[in-house]
Amino acid sequence: MKQKLTVVIPCKNERKNIRACIESAKRVADEVLVADSGSTDGTLEIIDDAGGCRVIEREYLNSGNFKNWAIPQARHPWVLILDSDERVTPDLATEINILLSGAPPRDGYHIYRANYFLGHRIRHAGWGADKVMRLFRRDLGRYVGESDHAEIHVSSGNVGHLRQRLEHYTYWTYDQYFQKLSRYTVQGARNYYAAGKRVSYWRMLLSPPLRFLHCYFIRLGFLDGLVGLQISALTGMSSFVKQIRLWELEHARPQGDPEQERAERHQAMAAREAA
Repeated sequence: MKQKLTVVIPCKNERKNIRACIESAKRVADEVLVADSGSTDGTLEIIDDAGGCRVIEREYLNSGNFKNWAIPQARHPWVLILDSDERVTPDLATEINILLSGAPPRDGYHIYRANYFLGHRIRHAGWGADKVMRLFRRDLGRYVGESDHAEIHVSSGNVGHLRQRLEHYTYWTYDQYFQKLSRYTVQGARNYYAAGKRVSYWRMLLSPPLRFLHCYFIRLGFLDGLVGLQISALTGMSSFVKQIRLWELEHARPQGDPEQERAERHQAMAAREAA
């Protein structure tokens, strides 16, 4: 007997992605559950036009928190988490459908991703080995960690991996990249700070170039040409920005509010004169 599957799609303002994502999800889904966090760009209308989806809505705090809210609302015992910028390929759909047609031996499955940056496939710089836990038994899998990069933990520990890949279209413009970089580095610095990590001169100095060299040479980013050079450089830059965000949490001196101080002085003078 086939194991039934709910595909959970978290989204907000994904009008350019959501239709293709839903269409790919339908290759495997017995239910498509879209978890929206306040779309205002026509995404909800596209979901309605695509048809066959159940929509739930709630405020977004962070990725792990939001997805953990959505997962228990799936109607079926197996769940596939599919971000709006990801696609279930026909080959991956065939593998999942065959797996769920019997009794899957594992409780969760990592899926490798074919990552794209500005429309170009990235095969090296660490991106080619990217895998995520996405297919799992609903009642055994939850995200762990309060960040946008929280990962699924399957409580039984009985996990495997699939052979076929998700397509993942990470960023189409540098504007999109820098918007997310800001959010990710702020959250990353806060996580470091909460864990007791502090800035050091040597870490701030050496971490960015070492990350670049690791991606570009050790992880063969140079084989992806100019795109690989950019990916490697951005990895180093991201490391540096996390360090300076952490420095900001420790050492930045807050700007005073002279207008507030002026108003408080006037209030104090008025109170004295009234007395």
